[in-house]
Amino acid sequence: MSEGTVVAGPDGAPRCPWALSTADYVTYHDEEWGRPVHGDDALYERLSLEAFQSGLSWITILRRRPGFRAAFAGFRIGAVAAFTEADRERLLADTGIIRNRAKIDATLSNARVLADWAPGGLDELIWSHAPDPATRPVPKTLADVPAVTEESTALSKALKKRGLRFVGPTTAYALMQACGLVDDHLETCVARAAGPIRT
Repeated sequence: MSEGTVVAGPDGAPRCPWALSTADYVTYHDEEWGRPVHGDDALYERLSLEAFQSGLSWITILRRRPGFRAAFAGFRIGAVAAFTEADRERLLADTGIIRNRAKIDATLSNARVLADWAPGGLDELIWSHAPDPATRPVPKTLADVPAVTEESTALSKALKKRGLRFVGPTTAYALMQACGLVDDHLETCVARAAGPIRT
């Protein structure tokens, strides 16, 4: 077996190797990663969590996701946009999340920006950068999976141009992977074999 190829999981089914270090990852990989996500609030949540993940392991964020959702009002854009300075101080003291001042401030700022967009605007903008699946070779190993693409760079620029923060090309590509804009499950991964994940 080549390095970076699928690995048999606890049930014997082949999975992307990154998915097998913890039970939390197995569930996330099988049920969420690469599945299409739509809706402004849902995409704001994913964008925010990918920003918090920057420089950290995703498992750190995944295990704190309930705490993040509680702290940020379920990532409802309108609710977070109305947060006050007292809310900011509360977040900075909340041990249930990552208490990074710059990332907290970016999450609050992004909500205020997005609150002024027309309904569906974030969904439309993000999904307009989804590449044609026919133009993407199916990855056989982890070495075939990029960290940045032309589309993620363009998405990053589009989000930044509209005032969003902590949305670099790498973060944008992680968002595209997590939200089903691209399918980076390896060729023989059980999640890819389960059927198409694009809508």
